Amino acid sequence: MDVTLLDRLLQIGELFQRDMARAFAGTGFTPARLRVLWVLQHDGAMTQQALAAELDVTPRNVSGLVDALEASGHVHRAPHPSDRRAVLVELTPRTARIMSRMQREHAELSATLLDAVAPADRAAVERGIGAIADRLAALVEDADA
Repeated sequence: MDVTLLDRLLQIGELFQRDMARAFAGTGFTPARLRVLWVLQHDGAMTQQALAAELDVTPRNVSGLVDALEASGHVHRAPHPSDRRAVLVELTPRTARIMSRMQREHAELSATLLDAVAPADRAAVERGIGAIADRLAALVEDADA
């Protein structure tokens, strides 16, 4: 049987899920909670409404995630500087350090994975993966519409 590109992508997805489950076992981090932390790390403090939009989930879903992350000491809510009615969600200093370390580890793993590809082919692989991700996102968006 021929292995298709989709077979390989599914295999990669499964391997990443297994690795994440192993890495975060016993930490209380779920994939959904990590997504919240990742967005806050990359985009900075934001309102729960903006966070819900960025994650493409309901505000109620974000509220539960933020409640749990606040209870565990990973985020805190702070008054919005210009809107008395709004509250910002931001990483705690300890979590910001954890997320910075995770960013470094992601960069290291990316480099390790690209080391499997001949140097002359690396740019093409990165462009190809980007194009595939963009095409899949468009297909999913069209299917959702």
